[in-house]
Amino acid sequence: MRRAVCPGSFDPVTLGHLDVIARVSGLFDEVVVAVGTNASKNRLFSADERLDMLREACSGHANVRVDGFTGLLTTYCQEQDVHAIVKGLRAVSDFDYELQMAQMNASLTGVETVFLPADPAHSFVSSSLVKEVATFGGDVSAYLPDFVNERLTARLAERRAAADG
Repeated sequence: MRRAVCPGSFDPVTLGHLDVIARVSGLFDEVVVAVGTNASKNRLFSADERLDMLREACSGHANVRVDGFTGLLTTYCQEQDVHAIVKGLRAVSDFDYELQMAQMNASLTGVETVFLPADPAHSFVSSSLVKEVATFGGDVSAYLPDFVNERLTARLAERRAAADG
């Protein structure tokens, strides 16, 4: 079975993420969307919330499974019998960083990394940028599934209310 992992924090999942996942699902027998659940990082959404949103967003792909992991991605790959990591690349700057990671991962465990260029419509979209724009009142609905945009809007409203209250 050809199994690949698409790792990330997905805080929140964007249409760019989902485009890569959909394209990868056509290339591999099984795709595991692996959500990093590092508790020391400050995320807008909890690990469980991110997993739930991804499960809903990926529900249309029969060969896509969503799972969480902590620690090294390569350890997770070994435990799950995954032989390929798929990373979407938006720009040359992504490649510079991801190439080093790919070489380290291959040297540690032999897991290969496959790079998939982002669709130009999504090449400038990142979770961080979406959160920043939304925090300052910008409309990011074109970059997120509707239900994710609703959750993002609600979470930011909760945070504003807590800061004001």
